[in-house]
Parts: sequence; C-alpha cells; structure tokens
Amino acid sequence: MPRLARLDIAGLLQHVIVRGIERCDIFVDDIDRQNFVDRVTTLLPETGVHCYAWAILSNHFHMLLMPTATSLASFMRRLLTGYAVSFNRRHKRCGHLFQNRYKSIVCEEEPYLLELIRYIHLNPLRAGMVASLDELDHYRWSGHAVLMGNRSISGQETNSVLGRFGNTLDIAQQNYRQFVADGIKKGRRDDLVGGGLRRSQSERKDNEPESFDERILGGGDFVDELKRHVELQTKMQGVVTLPRLLEVVSGMWGLDPEVVRRPSKTRAPAAARGIICHLAIFELGYRGNEVGRFLHLGSSGVSLSAKRGEKILRVETAMLRQLMAEIEK
Repeated sequence: MPRLARLDIAGLLQHVIVRGIERCDIFVDDIDRQNFVDRVTTLLPETGVHCYAWAILSNHFHMLLMPTATSLASFMRRLLTGYAVSFNRRHKRCGHLFQNRYKSIVCEEEPYLLELIRYIHLNPLRAGMVASLDELDHYRWSGHAVLMGNRSISGQETNSVLGRFGNTLDIAQQNYRQFVADGIKKGRRDDLVGGGLRRSQSERKDNEPESFDERILGGGDFVDELKRHVELQTKMQGVVTLPRLLEVVSGMWGLDPEVVRRPSKTRAPAAARGIICHLAIFELGYRGNEVGRFLHLGSSGVSLSAKRGEKILRVETAMLRQLMAEIEK
C-alpha cells in the first residue's frame, strides 16, 4: 500500500521521530550531539519553526515542532542533510544515515501538547541514558534541562510552556517537574506515537465512530477539519497560479504587480510579498524555491517574507477570508 503524503500545515504541532538506517547510531559521542544541537538552534529562528520539546538518544531523536513561516519538510531537509554530511565526513563513512522517511504526526494542541512534551523529555530516562529524574534535570541532550533552567537553547519555546504551569518561574518549574515525575509511572505511551492505533475512537452522539487518520493524533472533529483543509489545498494547488495570487494580493493593496515582484523594503510591497509567500507555501502547497524564483527572493528571503505575511494575516483575519474568496473566483 502506498504511503500517505505528509500533512505539512502551518501552525500545527508535529511530533517528529527520526531513526538511523537499520537502527544504526546517529550520535556516537557528545561532539555529534553538539553538532546537531548547533544546527537546530541556528535553523529554528531562521525558519520561524517553534520547538516545544526535543530529546536525543543514540539511534534516534524526537522533536515537537510547529512550522510557521517555513514548511516542516524544508526545515527537516536542511537539518538532516547538513547533519548527515558532517557526520559521514567526521566518521569516514558514506551512504544514507537516516531511514528513508522521518515520521511526523500532526497533533491536536489540546489535550496533547503537554502530554507530548512530557513523553519526549522522558525518553532518555526510559532508555536508560540517565538513571533518575535528578539526572534528567541536567541532561544536556534534552529540552527538559532547558525548561528546568539548567541549560539555554536558542529557539526552544520555554515561556509558552512554563506559563501553563504557574505565574512565576519558580512555581512553574516546580509544577512542570512534578508533571514530568507523574509521567514516569505511566511507562511507554504507544498511544502518543502510533497514529493508526485508533486511540480516539470514541463514538459520536449519532453512534458513528470518530474519524481517524494514521498521520494525526487527535479527536474526530480535528481529523475532519484537517481533511477538509487538505482537500481544499489539493483542489486549489495548480489551479491558482502564482501570477493569479500576485494579481489578487497586489490589487487588494493597490499596487502594481511588478512593483511587488521587485525586491524592496518599502512597507506595502514588502507586506504584499509576505502575504504571497505565506499563502503560496502554506495554503496552496507551492515549494519555497518556486515562490522565490517568481518573486526574485532567495531562500532566506522567502522564509522571512512568509513569516511577515503570517503575522499580518493572523491579525487581519478578515483580509485572509477576502483574499481566499477572491483567489477562488
């Protein structure tokens, strides 16, 4: 049976699991681990991807990510390709380092965000890489130590996580640590990593089973909403051309389309380019390099513009609805 396409949608949590090919070690020592962390901390702010949790083991790693301005596929491609090249060079090996496809599961934020953070951060303890929660508090290769204030990692979301546990840092960290401690006795949580386990197959009020999808961790309503979004994206992809998108966005801003396509820092054209980048990549499914060629932007320029457009549309929700209505005409 062919594998289903990944769901790569902006603003949604993604639990990412990457394993070494044939279960080989992808982290031999702390030099490898630091190399990986350095690459992550460089890419997170550059791409606008949010990281809520992460843990490095020997032959695999977990990350809980939310792409915003850059697609998850683009982020992972840059991370894995760069790390594999440097790993192979350092250890004098050749060939693939990772399994052909990383696993990514789209996750409903409530109630799964905190459960996944706890699950991911307990991985080193479950794997025997640390002997106790006290050791995990200082374990360098997990986001848990960052939340406990014992390590600093650029790009990891700390305030938004700890803010769910208390109004002051000390109280939040204490409550968070107790939450993690309570999870130790839960053991393995296959329900959090197996998208096809039908873990949420409760019955609706009409006695029909809830929808499910092996790529999604969430309730039936969440699954249905995502499927509708993907169907709309698929329907519009290839039908709505980049020139058409440029025409609609430029018209709403009262701009000459060719002015929008010319790189400049003038506010209105820059905002229009940002909206085009965001809609093209995250609503219409275009690749970043396609959008970059059309707008005469490099990869970093597309990422920054998409981030700007996402911020504008997050505030101007009426504008987004109007744009989509105009595009579909």
